[in-house]
Amino acid sequence: MTFDNLSYLFTPAAMAALFPEERTDRFFEALFGDVAEGAYDIRLAFKECRPEALEFEIRLTPRRGKCLACNLTSGLPAVLSRHPLIDISGVVGGIDRMLGGRARCGAWRLLETREISRELHVVPLVIALEA
Repeated sequence: MTFDNLSYLFTPAAMAALFPEERTDRFFEALFGDVAEGAYDIRLAFKECRPEALEFEIRLTPRRGKCLACNLTSGLPAVLSRHPLIDISGVVGGIDRMLGGRARCGAWRLLETREISRELHVVPLVIALEA
């Protein structure tokens, strides 16, 4: 099996199960004390599979009536990497289980926030693969 064939595991439904919508509300409740203070929704999406790594995106989209400004998302990788409700280590553990022994997840890192458009910012999650 080639690493490219692993992409079928990471469907939108699988990503939603691994990183449920409610996690965004719990994050903003913990951060601000009020869910309504959150300016964006956080979702997990699969981007690509390479022999050496898997790449996912933590996608940020503005909530109704809110603005997705760079000043809200630029320092986010550091926050997301250590916040217990976001639990990136747990997400990587879930991805590792999804691989079912075909490969193993190694070290992971969040890259800098990228502004794709006014309606979408992404924080790349890169996970090294171990055969």
